[in-house]
Amino acid sequence: MNAKTGFVTQVGMEYEEAFEVAGDLGFDYVELMMDGANERTRVDPDAMRARAEECGLSLAVHLPFALDIGSPFEHVREGAVREVQAAIETARSFGAMKGVVHASSKAWRPAYDEEEIQENIVQSVTTLDEFADERGFELCVENIPDGWISTHEFDRLFAETDASMTLDTGHARIDGLDSDGIAAFVGRHGDRISHFHLNDTRGPSDEHLPFGAGTLDFRAIFEALPDDWEGTLSLEVFTLDYGYIETSKAYLDELL
Repeated sequence: MNAKTGFVTQVGMEYEEAFEVAGDLGFDYVELMMDGANERTRVDPDAMRARAEECGLSLAVHLPFALDIGSPFEHVREGAVREVQAAIETARSFGAMKGVVHASSKAWRPAYDEEEIQENIVQSVTTLDEFADERGFELCVENIPDGWISTHEFDRLFAETDASMTLDTGHARIDGLDSDGIAAFVGRHGDRISHFHLNDTRGPSDEHLPFGAGTLDFRAIFEALPDDWEGTLSLEVFTLDYGYIETSKAYLDELL
């Protein structure tokens, strides 16, 4: 395995400091959360690109969280897709080559059929993946727990789209997969999983603990990947304390 490592920025992290810390700790990239202060209309792409280059980093992005690409309402869904497309273009302008999008919808469950919402998500992912591919950008669709397309339904996205997957390990845990189950999933789909959110947890919850502080067996998960796997591994730790990022990277480096 020849993976690159990075971490996901959190709300409250200034990107300039995050990039400096990442460079000092020897990360390959930072995954920039494109919400809040880093929403596409609030960033200076030239300054961001220059700062990343100064710190010796590549960039990935987490595209905006709350956009409903599976909405049953046509104008909401189309607007969400256009906004994700605009975010992709901004991400490319500051040098990012890969971005995470949620395969989800906020549709009211009692009122809508699962097949209808899943089809909307599949169609939106297809549109976004084609748009991204034309711009040399890789779209990586994340598993959202208890969602319209959970970890268990990703076979449909694999079959009906060409998009890559972001496997969030904590989200898979919420969807009922333990370490062995996640490793088995990786063993079946490692060729389509391009990106990980390394979300450690002590149980089926979205804890986002420092890497190694939970109970997930990441060694088994990594060993299930193809020998020639060359994807990206993002530590996703809910903290503003870079000390926890440093400790997480030390453990990740040890496993790798």
